[in-house]
Amino acid sequence: MAKIDVIMPQMGESIAEGTLSKWLKKSGETVKRDEPIFEISTDKVDAEIPSPSAGVLAEILVNEGQTVAVQTVVARIETDASAAASGPPSTPAAAPPAPPSPPAPPSKAEPHPAPPARPAPVSDPRPQPTPPPQPAGGEVESLEERLRRKSTPLVRKIAAEHNLDIGVIPGTGMAGRVTKNDVLAFLERGAPAAAAAEPPAPRAVPSAAPGVTLIPGPVVEPWPGDRVEPWSKIRKLTADHMIMSRRVSAHVNSVIEVDYTRVAQLRARKKGEYTERGVNLTFLAFLAKSVADSLRQHPVLNAAVSGESTIFRRDINLGIAVALDWGLIVPVVKRADELSLMGLARAINDLAERARSKRLSPDEVQKGTFTITNPGVFGTWVGLPILNQPQSAILAVGGIEKRPAVVTGPDGSDLIGIRTKGMLALSFDHRIVDGADADRFLAEVRKSLENFPEGAA
Repeated sequence: MAKIDVIMPQMGESIAEGTLSKWLKKSGETVKRDEPIFEISTDKVDAEIPSPSAGVLAEILVNEGQTVAVQTVVARIETDASAAASGPPSTPAAAPPAPPSPPAPPSKAEPHPAPPARPAPVSDPRPQPTPPPQPAGGEVESLEERLRRKSTPLVRKIAAEHNLDIGVIPGTGMAGRVTKNDVLAFLERGAPAAAAAEPPAPRAVPSAAPGVTLIPGPVVEPWPGDRVEPWSKIRKLTADHMIMSRRVSAHVNSVIEVDYTRVAQLRARKKGEYTERGVNLTFLAFLAKSVADSLRQHPVLNAAVSGESTIFRRDINLGIAVALDWGLIVPVVKRADELSLMGLARAINDLAERARSKRLSPDEVQKGTFTITNPGVFGTWVGLPILNQPQSAILAVGGIEKRPAVVTGPDGSDLIGIRTKGMLALSFDHRIVDGADADRFLAEVRKSLENFPEGAA
């Protein structure tokens, strides 16, 4: 008889926590290996998480709607199904009392902060929470106090660099937890290096759904007839990530026009062949192939900033933004430069489909080195995207359509012709990418598309 821990996975390099949005299995139910057992939501992905082992879901330790750090144990699976198939395990009658020090961490989080529960009678089959850790003086901390005290290493580093006491900074995170944005906003308001003993009076803010962090800003009151919709977890985290990206990187944009006429002709000839093999051949696949090949010649566009150093990534991993009804997800095609056009088209189709059905694995939304976003599918002429940190560049694909253009006739004269054209917009981090580097990369991508080899299709 053994129990397997089910943990909160890390769904992205910069993600430190996730929200367990829904349990797909109940305590006591039998689960199969790789069968989805719960859904999570982060700023990178909404996903169904599979079971690491076959057995019985013996304990559920994290409730729906609760946000916990990655690697937190959210449930336990009893691998001996015959021992627990009849339902949740009862509290063992002969279990010895917990040692006085140190107390065990909570085995099940409560949906609302509450004092530690007294031990339940042995006959109660429901899992019971254990008392939270106690401070040295013996006084029990509340859930709010523990979450407020808990902060990320980055937040503590920024506070230490500016000689700030995190305890006096108004926290907008869950249960008053201090976030990076809180520290930066505190500094921008002209806070002294040594924080005052009395914290600033909290200002009124609109209410939000549990676990949602409101970004500091002006208080906006709804007017009669307005509809107020609290942010979902993925919307809130996306907003935080975009604000952080704007704050961190020096954003610059370059735009170039591309003649897709040759690509359109190749696509028309090859689309039936690809369809027979179960692959939808799109303009995006051609673009991804040209981008992947060009990044090898322009490594600074496939890089990241680390302090005062530049990390040039060995692998070319293309993130492909997928718009969903509930937010934006960026699954990653690993080592895209090693794939053929067929391989890229198949990978893009597969990732997009599984993103929409919440079947992406944690590894499939991590380690992107360059992102492509395609607002042109909605008819947008051009878009200027925000960098997907910590990447140094992101490419937006504008709408592709037939347009009048000046073409050169066989005799060298200029004529007005119909060409299939579209815009590409590159946002890049000017801290490490110079304008000349970005423009040479765009020119290389355009040249590759306008002269796409027949054999590569």
